[in-house]
Amino acid sequence: MALLNRPGAQTAPAAGPRRALPRRFVPRPAAPRGAPPRGARSWPGLVTAVGGAGLAWGAHAVVPAVPMLTASVVLGIAAAHLPRVRGFVRGTGRAGLSLAGRRLMRIGIVLLGLGLGLDQVFRLGWATVAMVFAVVAATFSGTLWLGRRLGLRGDQPLLIATGYSICGASAIGAVSEVSGSDEEDVAASVALVTLCGTLAIAVLPLLQGPLGLADPAFGRWVGASVHDVGQVVATAQTAGPAALGDAVLVKLMRVALLAPLVAAVAFAVRARRHGVRTASGRRPAPVPLFVAGFLVAAALRTTGVLPPFVLEVAHRTQEGLLAAALFGLGSAVHLPTLARTGGRAALLGLGAWGVVAGVSYAGVLLTA
Repeated sequence: MALLNRPGAQTAPAAGPRRALPRRFVPRPAAPRGAPPRGARSWPGLVTAVGGAGLAWGAHAVVPAVPMLTASVVLGIAAAHLPRVRGFVRGTGRAGLSLAGRRLMRIGIVLLGLGLGLDQVFRLGWATVAMVFAVVAATFSGTLWLGRRLGLRGDQPLLIATGYSICGASAIGAVSEVSGSDEEDVAASVALVTLCGTLAIAVLPLLQGPLGLADPAFGRWVGASVHDVGQVVATAQTAGPAALGDAVLVKLMRVALLAPLVAAVAFAVRARRHGVRTASGRRPAPVPLFVAGFLVAAALRTTGVLPPFVLEVAHRTQEGLLAAALFGLGSAVHLPTLARTGGRAALLGLGAWGVVAGVSYAGVLLTA
């Protein structure tokens, strides 16, 4: 027996019928962190997201200086931490709230294209178009580089860079759809970009005089440097209608760059996961469907065939959908988790804010 137990010793196979070897166990991939359990009902969370959007609309109606989308994020974060509500938000309502953050966001982004007429974009001239390209490129690359150097977790550098350079929370939601980002990363990035954009409403008007900007130039600076469309309107309207008009047009130029940026991210993700198929067995599309819908909507707006009342209804619907989606994203914010990277995230936010404000100010001076 001792000889049989030595290394290298061989034993004869045991007599009797051969037992079938067990099949190799292949575990199912774990659900993404923060994802709702399989089979969970969606309607309670969807109803809650719509109700949160209604409350945000009411807050904006009472205090017009508070953009509706900003109020939606804040209310979502509050709902995730109120003692009698957070259990529902993290349990029964999680499936619908997550669905609102994804599906309603996509539909809202498609409708966002109806607010973008390409004829309006080129009305300001090629110099301003080039300035907007430079601002977006510098802000995106600079923020992404700084975020990697600071060691932020997951896709936060990518998402924050997108939000600051394009159009705030809407851009973050669009990019997260193609990058497959963790829900907590998305929520934390939305919270940071929303906070900085809200601060811009109070800070930028105070700088118009010291920086020597006339009203139209101030409007172009606001449109090139403030993140969300609602925040742009709230900031620029303090300098009058001339500033507001230029601010919205410059902002629409930045929104127009959302489609190529999302397509580029989708291409990079597809290249990184070459040969990987989705859960349905299909390869991911090179350009997401909602991005194509955004471009079609922008082209349709440019033709001028849509009557004004249709555009107004689309605008209101888009605001409501994005508000419900952002409420869902805000409800995924977990402040203790956010606090663990809060210092680095805040530093990245301040750095990105400095980059976008500085580069856009220089661009406005060069193109005045």
